[in-house]
Amino acid sequence: LAGFPCQPFSIAGVSKKNALNRPHGFACDTQGTLFFDVERILEEKRPAAFVLENVKNLLNHDKGRTFAVIRQVLSEKLDYDIDFKVVNAKSWVPQHRERIFIVGIRRDLGVKFTFNDFVAPDPREGPKLKSILHPEDGSEKAEPPFTVSEGMVAAKYTLTEHLWKYLQGYAEKHRQRGNGFGFGRFGPGDVARTLSARYYKDGSEILISRGDDIPRRLTPRECARLMGFDAPGKSDFLIKVSDMQAYKQFGNSVAVPAVAAVASYLKPFLGQALAKEKGIVDRQETNS
Repeated sequence: LAGFPCQPFSIAGVSKKNALNRPHGFACDTQGTLFFDVERILEEKRPAAFVLENVKNLLNHDKGRTFAVIRQVLSEKLDYDIDFKVVNAKSWVPQHRERIFIVGIRRDLGVKFTFNDFVAPDPREGPKLKSILHPEDGSEKAEPPFTVSEGMVAAKYTLTEHLWKYLQGYAEKHRQRGNGFGFGRFGPGDVARTLSARYYKDGSEILISRGDDIPRRLTPRECARLMGFDAPGKSDFLIKVSDMQAYKQFGNSVAVPAVAAVASYLKPFLGQALAKEKGIVDRQETNS
C-alpha cells in the first residue's frame, strides 16, 4: 500500500511550483521521484498485489506522460496486471475529494483485476456537512480543546478580524483578474472542498459560515469526521497531537470510507491471488 506524495502532480501543487519557478512531477527531486522508491520496493519484495493512491491530476500531468511512465513501470517492467479508477470520497463523506486508485496483481498469478464492477454510492446523494459539524446545541458534551461548555466550538477556531479582511481582499483581487482563487465558505447543507495539509495556515479552503459573524475553521475533531476516521457525531479517534499536526495529518490522509470500499472490492481478487501464490510456493518447496 502506498500513496507517494501528490504535491508534484496536483493542480494546486503544479501551479504553486510554476509560480515559484520550481520543478514539478518527476523533476521534483524531493517528492516526485518517490514513485521510483515504490518501484524499488515492488521489485525487491514482489507482493502478490498492491494498491497505490494519488490525486486525480496524476492522469493528466505533463499531458499524460507522467502516468504513461507509471503504467509502463508497473505493467511492462514489473509484470503486474493493473487497473485504475478515480473515486470521489463525496459518496461517503461531505467532501469533494477525487483520488485515483491503482491496483496491480502479479501477472504470474493469473488473476485479472478490474474496476469494471466497482460501484460507489451516488455522490449527489452523499452526506452534508451537518453530519460532521459540532451541533453546538447542548446535545454533544464538551471536548476540550475543541469544544467548551454545552459543546460550543472554542473561540480560537473563529478567524481573527484581520485574517478575515485579508482573505476577503485576496479573493476580490483574484476575482477581478478572472481567477478562481479565494476562500470557501460553507453551511450545514453543503459539501466542502478538499481538505489539504495546508489547512493549518488559515483554513481558507473550508470555512464554516456563522451567518453575519466572522466564519470559523473546522476543529480537528470535525476533520476526523470529514475524513471518515470518526463516524458522524462520534469522537472515538484519539487526537494526541497539536492542532497544526492534526490538520497536516488529516489533510495528507486518505478518506477512510473510500479506501474501505476499494479494499472490500479487492478482497475476493486478493484471495484468489494469495491462493495461487501459496500453490506456487508449495510446488517449489515440494520440488526442492
